[in-house]
Amino acid sequence: MKYRIFPNTDLRVSEIGFGTWTISTGWWGEKTDADAVAMMRRALDQHGITFFDAADAYGNGRAERQIAEAFRGRRSEIVIGTKIGYDIYDEAAQRERRGQQELPMRTDPAFMRLAVERCLERLETDYIDVLQLHNAKMEQVRDPEIWATLRDLQREGKIRAWGAAFGPAIGWLYESVELMEREPDINTIQMIWNVLEQHPGSAMIEAARRHAPNCCFNVRVTHASGMLEGKYTVDTVFPESDHRRHRPRSWLVNGVEKVKALDFLARQMTLGQAALKWLLAEPLVVTALPNVYDDAQVAEFAAASDAPELSAEVMRRVEELDAVNFGVEEEPMKYKGAMTREQGANVDLQDARNPISRPAAPAGRGS
Repeated sequence: MKYRIFPNTDLRVSEIGFGTWTISTGWWGEKTDADAVAMMRRALDQHGITFFDAADAYGNGRAERQIAEAFRGRRSEIVIGTKIGYDIYDEAAQRERRGQQELPMRTDPAFMRLAVERCLERLETDYIDVLQLHNAKMEQVRDPEIWATLRDLQREGKIRAWGAAFGPAIGWLYESVELMEREPDINTIQMIWNVLEQHPGSAMIEAARRHAPNCCFNVRVTHASGMLEGKYTVDTVFPESDHRRHRPRSWLVNGVEKVKALDFLARQMTLGQAALKWLLAEPLVVTALPNVYDDAQVAEFAAASDAPELSAEVMRRVEELDAVNFGVEEEPMKYKGAMTREQGANVDLQDARNPISRPAAPAGRGS
């Protein structure tokens, strides 16, 4: 396992991290707490994974409690990321919630501080390494009190780095761009980015280069909700408890067809590993957070860190395929979030859809 540093901090994290969404929410199939704890321990002990990403909304604190149980007495060996912003303490909203419907957001300073204290209690620690505002919207981006509160928490030692996670679906281009323009000292952004879904992540990275010199990225949905694991067929049926069961069939059919065009990625490694190497070719990506469901996947994805780098020719072929939507004709993606700039707003991303030229990683990166 190779490791990278959050810029302008002493936070050193594994290139491959562990996202706890899949083991704590029940939206990817059910896992017992004992299974989740054992998986995380093996991820650290057998594979060198040190970054564990959670949110207070994952299972209403369940993910954080799982991390605490897994690493009790070993706090210095891991780096913990979590998120706040949803009012998981509103019992009426919890009762009315259906499926993956978002809870109400609360981001006033008093609530943020309460949420952080509750996170610390569940994690059984006195500091959070990386705290991000969960699924920030433009309303939150433009509220300077939120970001001032995060800076205050950092000065107080409650958190070591701060930023925002954007979602819940792919999109949110100008929320992230405007945040980096307004708060150029931001430490990190969590975004959706992968070989099959390069926009708007590539444009977000370009914005960081221009506006936020110490901003790095921790990337989720690294395998396009499992499509880039290379195991699906048009006949795949997802379990009742798996949220992908409720996606349009076109997502599965078109995704399988796109993956066929990427067979060249799986000549030196698995497709799942190549998908991670593609992400890690970007120096601003500090860690990738694949969805993991079992020990075999943890082992496969962790091994990607030490796999050979993708060649310039391979990277070029991926870029060319992306430009033609991997040879598949389909309806344009319906994005959430602000995908166009408000008239009169000042931004220097001339064409956010153009492929971004990614510089070669410096020698010795990840060591």
